[in-house]
Amino acid sequence: MKKKLHLEFGGYSNAGVKASNEDAFTAVMPDKHSVRKFKGGAACIADGVSCSENAKLASQTAVNNFAIDYFSTPDFWTVEQSASKVIGSINSWLYQQGAQKHTRVDGFVTTFSALIIKSHTAHILHVGDSRIYLLRDNKLELITHDHTYQKGDQSYLTRALGIESSLNLDYRSLSIKLNDRYLLTTDGVHDSLTHDELEALANTQADNIEELAKNIGQTALKNGSTDNISCLLVDVASLPIERLEEVYNDLTKLTIPPVLKKGNKIDQFEITRVLHSGTRSHAYLARDTLSDEQRVLKMPSLNFADDLGYLDSFAREQWIGRKLSHPRIMKILAPPRNTDFLYHVCEFVEGKTLRQWMIDNPQPGLDEVRNLVDEMITATRVLHRDKMVHRDLKPENFIINRDGNITLIDLGTVQVSGIKEISKLDLDDVPVGDIGYIAPEYLIHNAATGLSDMFSIASIAYEMLTGKLPFNTIKSNRDYRKTFKDWQYTPLSSYNKNRNDIPGWLDNVLKKALSAKPENRYQVMSEFQKDLRTPSQDILTPSKYVPLLERNPLRFWQGVSAILVLIIVTQWVVH
Repeated sequence: MKKKLHLEFGGYSNAGVKASNEDAFTAVMPDKHSVRKFKGGAACIADGVSCSENAKLASQTAVNNFAIDYFSTPDFWTVEQSASKVIGSINSWLYQQGAQKHTRVDGFVTTFSALIIKSHTAHILHVGDSRIYLLRDNKLELITHDHTYQKGDQSYLTRALGIESSLNLDYRSLSIKLNDRYLLTTDGVHDSLTHDELEALANTQADNIEELAKNIGQTALKNGSTDNISCLLVDVASLPIERLEEVYNDLTKLTIPPVLKKGNKIDQFEITRVLHSGTRSHAYLARDTLSDEQRVLKMPSLNFADDLGYLDSFAREQWIGRKLSHPRIMKILAPPRNTDFLYHVCEFVEGKTLRQWMIDNPQPGLDEVRNLVDEMITATRVLHRDKMVHRDLKPENFIINRDGNITLIDLGTVQVSGIKEISKLDLDDVPVGDIGYIAPEYLIHNAATGLSDMFSIASIAYEMLTGKLPFNTIKSNRDYRKTFKDWQYTPLSSYNKNRNDIPGWLDNVLKKALSAKPENRYQVMSEFQKDLRTPSQDILTPSKYVPLLERNPLRFWQGVSAILVLIIVTQWVVH
């Protein structure tokens, strides 16, 4: 069952000793999943300034309009952009209404404090002297700042909605944790209770938070409050998987570990073997001293400490590895709490890389290749079902165990559908991945789809059968061919002249899967798999005439060269 954001609300408001209650609050947790995903849940509180005859209308207008208009802003806007835009509009309306009255007494002025919780982040927007507190681990912290100045025994607002045409609004964001409790109060509450008293009340056990909010309000009244009493509580009852950019923000605050060796320790892990040490990353087999289980620790290289694109892929890999749960995808576990270091804790997948298997088996049987292709497709489909594209499928990124089962172990290049709505870190201006396996459309247009992953798998299948790649290797990701015509398929027979176990029609299958243009490939993986074993009539039927340039480019150009030489020799003899 997928975890979802769930907030619980409880509120209490009372006129207190006053004749009229000029406070207002509201809280909204959308039922619709898409709204909850892009907008989160919101709570806000307002305290109409009592010197105005329209204080009650001002506070009610502020909270009601905010609750409606915020959730109507475009999904692609940030929380700060959406909320600031709405609050600014409310301020303009209140100011215009007050300006028409020409007197301060007739003004529409109110404090306003809003809490928006979206995914794992709390967004605070505030103006005036209403307040928002955070109760975490039994400790109460004030997370807003009062916009007031003191003159004698009297406190005066310096900022509020409706005072001026332009609004100076406080904004901050902070990470949230499960079981956090937020308290939104008006000054009738927090001015009548000491910080310690409010902290003790917020920690009180109650049957529900509605009852707790009422208890806080009535205690303030008993303490002699002379103002309206309002308290709104928000409990974080459940959290979803972290959004990618939030994981990224956390990761970039951590320190990249130095290069480790056997016997070194980091947090609760003891290094037992160095698995890989390269210019981009390091991987170690380690023992978890708390659970005595084997883990793989993946750490970025210090060379990339300031490379935002690299750190983005590192964040992406952790987010996806924690999100997915499938035996064909390596699981990435939550890092130790309070660690100071940046690294992944991965499950240990026993076996060898597909690259090593290919070295150990230079001429595998066709059925072995088919089975491995099936396994690679099974792993890749896990991503495709969640609208993800890997973009860097290569033999080094698959682990094969003794039973022939394959696990995909590298997720750093995965492209998530709608990534710009999930993360602000779309920094892949140059195609990522191994250029020997990258699909042409990704290199030419920097656009990858599931068919791009099929191209990569077909390239691996071709390499398993021939020991070569189907196309001439490109020097670098920036030095790529500019048109699809530059990808000329080399037939299997060019490398497998002595193998009788590879049927001629297999060339047609791989050539189709490796078509330069994605629209000419198999449109679904299952068709490719089926034709690898039982070719369709289209594959078996001899194709129409194909020019020699396409069938065998090398022989074509050899022929052209021979003709040119003959022409030159003939002209020399004649003259």
